[in-house]
Amino acid sequence: MSTNTPPHRDSSLQTWLQYQEGLHTSAIDMGLARVSAVRDAMGLQPDFPVIIVGGTNGKGSVCAMLSTMLSRGGFKVGTYTSPHIIRYNERIAIDMQPVADQRIVDSFAAINDARADTSLSYFEFGTLAAMHTFMAEGVDVAVLEVGLGGRLDAVNIFEPAVSVVVSVDLDHQAYLGDTRELVGFEKAGIFRAGKVAICADPNPPQSLLDHAAQLGAELKLVGRDFGITRMDNQWSFHMGDVHKHALPIPALRGEYQMVNAAAALAALEAVKAWLPVGIGAIKRGLLEVDWPGRFQVLPGRPLTILDVGHNPHAARALADSLKRMAFASQRIAVFSMLADKDMAAVVGLLKDEFDVWLVGGLDMPRGRSADDIASELEALGVRGVSRYETVPLAWDAALSQAGENDRIVVFGSFHTVAEVMEHRLHRAS
Repeated sequence: MSTNTPPHRDSSLQTWLQYQEGLHTSAIDMGLARVSAVRDAMGLQPDFPVIIVGGTNGKGSVCAMLSTMLSRGGFKVGTYTSPHIIRYNERIAIDMQPVADQRIVDSFAAINDARADTSLSYFEFGTLAAMHTFMAEGVDVAVLEVGLGGRLDAVNIFEPAVSVVVSVDLDHQAYLGDTRELVGFEKAGIFRAGKVAICADPNPPQSLLDHAAQLGAELKLVGRDFGITRMDNQWSFHMGDVHKHALPIPALRGEYQMVNAAAALAALEAVKAWLPVGIGAIKRGLLEVDWPGRFQVLPGRPLTILDVGHNPHAARALADSLKRMAFASQRIAVFSMLADKDMAAVVGLLKDEFDVWLVGGLDMPRGRSADDIASELEALGVRGVSRYETVPLAWDAALSQAGENDRIVVFGSFHTVAEVMEHRLHRAS
């Protein structure tokens, strides 16, 4: 089928995704005019609260915590996140369960009918499909993760009841700017006048503070308006006169997840008039939340961690988490990274955390060969580098050489983690 020939309504999800990939001239096209026009043509004006979550890192974890706590509180929750790790359906979930292929295809077909000759990107199709699905399925609340930036991201065509910016750091500099001040302005674009805006970055850029003030948003800052108190095996949350005590440590690993949990609780406080969630549901949500690939510890030995971190902010968090872990006899990295990422900064933060680096190539747009990555690692002063044609081959090599007291960390890209996850599934089947 030609990529510009619309699929039939009974075509597969994969056929529809291939059609979208060839439809728009640019994979990333910042701006809201086109996608807003199609939203209006479809009448996608939800009558339920919408929570928008942005930030450089941590936004997916906050979406997962919010969605799980709301679901445990008895609400039907639609969650839209990106990118997916293995299956596209991961992006559009109801009560944290990916929706079926046919449900997404029905939404794609409705979008294609409504758009006429308006061109939409792959991400814009997905954003509209998520809201179309949530409205068709009658959810009580939608939790939407910003894809890139905030101000001009397709998710921002919907009006939030509360907005959350989890963190502000450098990533996607070609689109968002090369300073935290420029990035902060883009992230703050999801704030709204007269609405609560949560910021969980402990050192927010002045541009974010200024934009919130100019808008008249009700800005709530971590450390000033809300925060946490950590104890041995539990923690407490405070926000104004609200105190929640004896909270369980979040199921998501990593010290930084405590602040992410606080951001989620602050957002719940902002919408409690519409979506009251009791303390029991909050505790269950923290204990039961699942978000694969984010400092995910696999069962068994050797200790193995999967982490999709791919920018300096994420690398710093990964390094901090690894430093808190028990001693490992040999520390093995299974690593690959896309060409447009700041590999030097990421490696500079993590090179002392590993004894051995097993590098695999990524055969995809923006991917790099193992030789290319290994050469840059060695130029950065990294020792113990081995090259493998693919990430799965690097993973197999790690398993073959690791002892029970060693530690393997797979990181560098969503694609790196995805290839290991898929390889494990194939080996298990």
